[in-house]
Amino acid sequence: MFRFIRPGLLVLTCAALIGCATQKESGSSSSAKSNWIVLFDGKAADGLRGYKQDSFPATGWAIEDGTLKTVPNVKRVDLITHERFKDFELELEWKVSPSGNSGVFYGVQETDGPTYSTGPEMQILDDSKHRDGGKPLTAAGSFYALIGPNDSKQIKPLGEFNHAKVVSKNGIIEHWLNGSKILEYDWNSSEIKTLIARSKFSTMPRFMESLEGHIGLQHHGEEVWFRNVRIRRI
Repeated sequence: MFRFIRPGLLVLTCAALIGCATQKESGSSSSAKSNWIVLFDGKAADGLRGYKQDSFPATGWAIEDGTLKTVPNVKRVDLITHERFKDFELELEWKVSPSGNSGVFYGVQETDGPTYSTGPEMQILDDSKHRDGGKPLTAAGSFYALIGPNDSKQIKPLGEFNHAKVVSKNGIIEHWLNGSKILEYDWNSSEIKTLIARSKFSTMPRFMESLEGHIGLQHHGEEVWFRNVRIRRI
């Protein structure tokens, strides 16, 4: 089912893509591999490096009070994982400064363009103050610019950490926020291809080119804090 957000803007709901229902987060499946890869443990970010760099960037990011945070007003660089992932479960916590903006990417390929030219994004945002917070397609938790979160979304007050999770399994992608599944879609579906063709990503020929890719954390310029960042293959 389609619903209109405003004239000329058509959003395909989660139910239309997969027929998914609102779900609450439960324990991990006993059949899933339990070997977590810790990308940031509060002291070191050994699982991450700069985008198109061999090592962790010298500027732009800092470890502070057990968090991995962006440093504003310096040269910006996104972070990506050393390894590539296809079927995975990613967990992290995030908070932003007032009007802050960031994102979690997956399926990132290292090309001439930025991270967002290949990898879809789970939006990180201060919904209360940023102008994009009032638009479902660009609010926190959205599949940025393509699919908005469902009505189960609950976001913490500014200054508190939110728990986010992205699950990718056999091409089915789930975004979770604070214990609730807020959207789901099929990477290879005709509906997604249609949405891309109608969006700014239509000019990015390698966008969502491959399910297997790097995980990325965006440095958008504002302050954002991450902690408890880990991933496992499933």
